[in-house]
Amino acid sequence: MQPLVYSLIDKAVYDYKLIEDGDKILVGASGGKDSTLLIEYMANRLRRPSADFSFAALNIQSDFAPDFPEGIKSLFGQWGVDFRKIDVDILNRLKPGRKMSCFWCSMQRRTELIRYAMANGFNKIALGHHKDDVLETLLMNMVGKAELATMPARLRYEKYPLEIIRPLYYINEEKIISHAKTSGYFGWTCTCGYQENSARKDMRRRLELLTDGDENAKDRLFLSLRNINAQYLP
Repeated sequence: MQPLVYSLIDKAVYDYKLIEDGDKILVGASGGKDSTLLIEYMANRLRRPSADFSFAALNIQSDFAPDFPEGIKSLFGQWGVDFRKIDVDILNRLKPGRKMSCFWCSMQRRTELIRYAMANGFNKIALGHHKDDVLETLLMNMVGKAELATMPARLRYEKYPLEIIRPLYYINEEKIISHAKTSGYFGWTCTCGYQENSARKDMRRRLELLTDGDENAKDRLFLSLRNINAQYLP
């Protein structure tokens, strides 16, 4: 039986046309539950008779992060995943006087994904952002930038011949955790020493306070992004 999370990913793929015939997709692989679920789905989708795309998983190994989990790498082998890794010295890219943060690290890894994708003929980059990430980004932009914006499911770059796609767009983190536990790959997360600087971690706490941890309240907040009543906005 197809897991529930697969159905939700299928819906996002259909609604936003995230995977199209002839696509060559590069998937960011951190080794965590989100990107591992995304890669698991892609490997299974590739086995469908109608599949007409290809993908590879790329890990950006920074100079201070732990090594990619061997258990996840073994699963990739079982799933027939084309897994690749590049080493990047992120810490030394910091300008004098600046502190390392999750945001800075993420931006540097995104830059390397773009460079690799362009150099190797990929036309899309798939990232493992889920519904909670979308809501956290919405709140971060509103509070920090006075801007009503978040992560779109599909984003076409203006500067590059690439698109960013987020197939986990409709899935909340709770469902991903449940699936990862059932599938045997839950437990690995980033363990670097810079997470205390993460604005996202703080916004995650605020989101839980705002919704009281109620997934239905999160769903309504998410749906509001597609139900904008401009008449009652400035």
